[in-house]
Amino acid sequence: MPQDEITLDMMRKELYSAVVCDALDAMGLRNQSPHADLRPLTGSELLIGRCRTTLWADMAHEDPRPYELELRAVDSCKPDDVLIAAAAGSDRSGIWGELLSTAARNSGCIGAIVDGSVRDVAKMTAMQFPVWALGTRLYDSLHRQRVVDIDVPVEIGGVLLCPDDLIVADVDGVVVVPRRVEREVIRRAWEKVHAENVTRDAIKGGMKSAVAYAKYGVL
Repeated sequence: MPQDEITLDMMRKELYSAVVCDALDAMGLRNQSPHADLRPLTGSELLIGRCRTTLWADMAHEDPRPYELELRAVDSCKPDDVLIAAAAGSDRSGIWGELLSTAARNSGCIGAIVDGSVRDVAKMTAMQFPVWALGTRLYDSLHRQRVVDIDVPVEIGGVLLCPDDLIVADVDGVVVVPRRVEREVIRRAWEKVHAENVTRDAIKGGMKSAVAYAKYGVL
């Protein structure tokens, strides 16, 4: 099936992080999963959407324009956006919570990836808003951390994330597909996941794994 015909909804039914990572590997892009312990904290199993980036910094002075850029970012989200909070792994505060999740969802955002800490996990879980983060921190971000730029390339765990890149997250991890190679990566991932189904059925039917790999070339 041509990649142009594979919609985000179709990806959510068939694809997962490992098979997308394998497709990237096959194209020589072997460093597209951040080396960061990003975990699903709100009970969500899968998140596939497009990066909406925010760059965060720690601060030790009074913020003259509290929450200015983060509110601009969440209010201008589009359908299928995933809010990316690149905070260099800081746990100075919980930079994402229930209110930002509510505002972002109202604009079409479908989840958040936070390279830092969050709070209000129970409330975000109750509202079924997908959030991947490093952990939790009770402190509010006011006068502790702030967004310093939006819609720019950011880095998380050694991986560059650009606006509109495709992002796939599940319980195994997070993987980023650059827009310039998305067409080919998704085509390869789609073909592999269906080839894996054939291999799995053969092994379930009694075929030895080595024989299945020799026959189908997928494992």
